[in-house]
Amino acid sequence: MLLVRAADIPEYVQDGVVDCGITGQDLVRERSAKVEELLPLGYGSCRLEAAVPEESKFQSIADLAGCSVATVYPRLTRELLGVDVKLVDVTGSVEIAPRLGLADAIVDLVSSGNTMRMNGLRSLGSVFSSEATLFGRPGADTGQIVTMMRSVVEARAHRYLMLNTSQDRLTEVCTAIGSRSPSVLPLAEEGKVAVHALVPAKDVWLLLPKLEALGATSILVVPVERMTR
Repeated sequence: MLLVRAADIPEYVQDGVVDCGITGQDLVRERSAKVEELLPLGYGSCRLEAAVPEESKFQSIADLAGCSVATVYPRLTRELLGVDVKLVDVTGSVEIAPRLGLADAIVDLVSSGNTMRMNGLRSLGSVFSSEATLFGRPGADTGQIVTMMRSVVEARAHRYLMLNTSQDRLTEVCTAIGSRSPSVLPLAEEGKVAVHALVPAKDVWLLLPKLEALGATSILVVPVERMTR
């Protein structure tokens, strides 16, 4: 196992130094690396956006035609921006390029957008979305590691829900959960059942009030360590 800069990983995988590596989709696409995308990992999400100073007259990406644009992603910018521009290659703080008179606009990675706003810039739109992804060398035997990592990714996106409900409200509870085949177990108390189901983690806090309104009790939500479909 090698711990190296994210920017170096596409070439390491492509050249067979390693069988697979984790890096951003933006870096692989920028370098046009000959690698195979194996599994998006669900973190490190960001966007490649075009931006201009707040006071700029430009209102859309199309308005940048013929203008100068600073970026550390010249290949992606040229390929995806959709208009002809004069590219200014930079390697450091792209956000200050317009203030220094180096360019009319920038194309750079944005996560929260805070850095862009701190530098007095506003977005004209996104041209590419990226996230941390497992990439492999074509032909490499990566099936086992992909299966292992997919089980973790799937588990992080779900929670295990357990609750008790009356038999006559079971259909309503299952409809609210949205699970096609939850586990339903009889309880010692007549007319009561326990319901177990996997639910999307992002839906949990909206789901709980609905279940309480349907009379569900003893509601438990627990994390899932591994999950395979």
